[in-house]
Amino acid sequence: MNQRIINRYLIREISGTFSLGLAIFTLVLLMGRMVKLMEMVVANGVPFFEVIHLIMLLLPSFMVLTIPMAFLLAVLLTFGRLSSDNEITVLKASGLSLSSLLPPVLITAAAAAVLTLFMSILAVPWGNSGFKQMTQEVARKYAASAIRERIFRDDLPGIVLYLDQYDEARHTMHRVMIQDSRDPKRPITIFAKSGFVTSDEPDGTLRILLKSGSIHSRQENDYRLISFAEYMLTADPGKLIPPAKSEIDLGITELARGASLKSLPMQNRLKMATELHSRFAFPFATFVFAILALPLGISNRRSGKGAGFTISILILLTYYIMLSFLRTIAEKGDIPPFLALWLPNLLFLVLGIILFRLASQERLIRDLLRQFPGTRKAAR
Repeated sequence: MNQRIINRYLIREISGTFSLGLAIFTLVLLMGRMVKLMEMVVANGVPFFEVIHLIMLLLPSFMVLTIPMAFLLAVLLTFGRLSSDNEITVLKASGLSLSSLLPPVLITAAAAAVLTLFMSILAVPWGNSGFKQMTQEVARKYAASAIRERIFRDDLPGIVLYLDQYDEARHTMHRVMIQDSRDPKRPITIFAKSGFVTSDEPDGTLRILLKSGSIHSRQENDYRLISFAEYMLTADPGKLIPPAKSEIDLGITELARGASLKSLPMQNRLKMATELHSRFAFPFATFVFAILALPLGISNRRSGKGAGFTISILILLTYYIMLSFLRTIAEKGDIPPFLALWLPNLLFLVLGIILFRLASQERLIRDLLRQFPGTRKAAR
């Protein structure tokens, strides 16, 4: 049987399932953010295309996780189907060994690893930094739309705004209270029966025209009360300060430099070193999942796609829980960051090699379990 035909067939099967799994896993992770993002459209009047832009900036941080997840599921389902349809038996009868099925799996794993590496090294820092900056810009641009009745708004520097009723269509307010502390030496409190608000979209400056109200101010023993028919208050959201960068927003060069910089606190250096190793550990996980999923998929010949999905979820949960735990203690300095980030890959790789050898020797996974007294009864 022509090896090239088999390779193309397996690559096509894995790629199709991988694309579907990637879309599903990414959508599931994205749903947690969708509620907040759609609230910006409905409540604050943010244009839908700007929300789409925010979603695109979020995707790289999700895809670093979902690409290895989707690849594991794709290999499990592909070889599970081939095994249940007896196609693996036909291939073996044609003289092909299990090792000959590994090259197309590793080729697809390499493609998935390169994609994950691109996301991890370039796209994630760009996406996270862009998301923080755009969120800040959107908050300024649509400052007037964020006004809500019977809620204290304190995101404007030095100003707390409260109103009893607000007409979003007309931008009119009723029974307004404003605490203005921009001048610490003479803070003022303003009460007004009504008001009208406008916003300069480029910089987010609020202009509030208050009507029929009073201004209360106190400085030491001096108290003043001023009544007014109309009073214009300007609320500047402040200068657009670049958002602070965390280790997730840094590139590889910055992480490597920060991890070795003695002037930084030890905890910051550990976090940077941990993040640096994670940028390469996640892409390598696709090769680990390739070797692990192939024998598991072949051995799962009777349980169908449902069992393949369940197995993949169990493997992923075990992997990421272990990784999260080791990463936490590495950031505390209890173990080296290199060991923490690469140990899960090493353990799963060893397990995958053992299972691959069992499958190559025509031995099912339950044969391995029978070697342990406590699992003999469960393996029958």
